Amino acid sequence: MTHILLFDDPAIRGSLLPFTFTRPVADIRVGILKISEKWNKLTGAKISYLTQDYLQKKFPRISEKALAINGSWMPDSDAIQAINALKEDQALYFGKVFLAGYIGETEKNLSFAAERNVVQLTFEPVLLQKTWHIFQFNGSEIRKDFSLLTAGRISQPLKDPHTIVYGADQIFIEEGAKIKAAVLNAEGGPIYIGKNTEIQEGSLIRGPFALCEGSTVNMGAKLRGDTTVGPFSKVGGEISNSVIFGYSNKGHEGFLGNSVLGEWCNLGADTNTSNLKNNYAPVKLWDYTKGGFSNTGLQFCGLMMGDHSKCGINTMFNTGTVVGVGANIFGDGYPRNFIPSFSWGGAAGFSTFTIAKFEETAKAVYARRGVEWTPEEKEIVDKVFELTKSYRIWDKTS
Repeated sequence: MTHILLFDDPAIRGSLLPFTFTRPVADIRVGILKISEKWNKLTGAKISYLTQDYLQKKFPRISEKALAINGSWMPDSDAIQAINALKEDQALYFGKVFLAGYIGETEKNLSFAAERNVVQLTFEPVLLQKTWHIFQFNGSEIRKDFSLLTAGRISQPLKDPHTIVYGADQIFIEEGAKIKAAVLNAEGGPIYIGKNTEIQEGSLIRGPFALCEGSTVNMGAKLRGDTTVGPFSKVGGEISNSVIFGYSNKGHEGFLGNSVLGEWCNLGADTNTSNLKNNYAPVKLWDYTKGGFSNTGLQFCGLMMGDHSKCGINTMFNTGTVVGVGANIFGDGYPRNFIPSFSWGGAAGFSTFTIAKFEETAKAVYARRGVEWTPEEKEIVDKVFELTKSYRIWDKTS
């Protein structure tokens, strides 16, 4: 297998907004790795994407025959065995969900699957179909990715005599990591400490936990299990069962639980998220596919924040809050449970965070990390601004 084309399933992509406004489904991080990286590691194949037109330039498709695979499918050894057995005249399904089939280099949609002989998968695949699946599946995916990344390798030694370790055989430290006077407890699941990371004094960490390349855990942080801190991020305070995609900061005190932060997000000091309703009722989340709130069936569900969104100090997010792309939230009180993309304000009301002002901020944020704000990024943001215009209802009344 030389080329895997990871496609966005139209029936699934909308349920993963706001995260899929700015990336294909397979670019979502669950566990230590993104879904696309899992496929690459397990198969050794080249990876490209079949996604929305406005995303295709940043996430290109290789123009050659490929095995098209549903980008929401998180692989394991059974999945690899199933696709290796797939013939060119077959289409692999689980129920009505199309999972995989060979696609020609000029085919631009999934209609080819209807012409193939249907083969049903004999086991239930792990499919990322809802935003809350990102944190729900995170613990098990950390375990899988940990085994994948560390098999046959030897961890870097822990040299700090003041760091306390439990379950040392389930802790893996990559080159360049710095750890001082921390407590690492891997008895409940593995702890992965990525390349050139830093865990500062007084940090308390329980596995399963992943700290990806270039990230920092600030002094005194309390990081509970099933949590991933994506690359080049900074975290502090208390975090539980949450996923931070990368290039985002929650560097101060405050609680983040059962939540997902996209890339280039920032939570101001003492920001807190509620992940449990006072009456213990199931949490409802904004559903972009229905234009209203849907019952998640979950008792614990916190914040879903899209890329480039930020909030000021002492922000309080209610249980089950969804924030779109490029929002800037501040002020006292609880803002609404659905905050549209490019919102500016808080509980007192919102106006529109204009593209010009947004881009000014984005360029400054990128420059701090030594990352270039590219024309491709601007095109994506401009398109998302247009796609989300109908949600900014104050623009219609002003």
